[in-house]
Amino acid sequence: MKIKSAEFVVSNSDVDKCPKSSLPEYAFIGRSNVGKSSLINMLTGRKNLAKTSGKPGKTQLINHFLINKNWHLVDLPGYGYARVSKSSKKTFQKFITQYFSYREQLVTAFVLVDIRHKPQPIDLEFMNWLGEHNIPFSIIFTKADKLKPKAIENHVTDYKIVMLEFWEEMPNYFITSSSKSIGKDDVLAYIAELNVQV
Repeated sequence: MKIKSAEFVVSNSDVDKCPKSSLPEYAFIGRSNVGKSSLINMLTGRKNLAKTSGKPGKTQLINHFLINKNWHLVDLPGYGYARVSKSSKKTFQKFITQYFSYREQLVTAFVLVDIRHKPQPIDLEFMNWLGEHNIPFSIIFTKADKLKPKAIENHVTDYKIVMLEFWEEMPNYFITSSSKSIGKDDVLAYIAELNVQV
């Protein structure tokens, strides 16, 4: 898939105010320092589509982007470690839950995980929550340029071992690097494949 157009549609904290269109949606979410904005910009080929920041937790709203006039990319607030007040964090965690619970246009979620780290409880808990609520998702391992191929393989294996304690099989996953454009074609091809099935 080639991204020919990518435009911002709306930001809000109310699921009821999300776009009313029936276009398929793909939600991107992860811990607040995982490189989500950089990944979105890499996938769309737009340097500043999603706002990047040196401070984790920049995204605090549900952000909809219209891609190729026929699907929505949804940038969701990061979970964990965001430098915001407890009340603010509680508020946007609530509308993340509401988004996944009520947004019928959602085709699948992409859960971003930093490939450099061992499996983190906060990521595993969130993926288990998605599974319990029958919400399909894939894992996107980010920052692959920071590790050698063998280390990447070992870290993915670590994830497989932990995931298989809770899951019958390892969820679909992608290896990516925003700075090197690694995994871009694979992720976009997967979305294109799902769009055909919707």
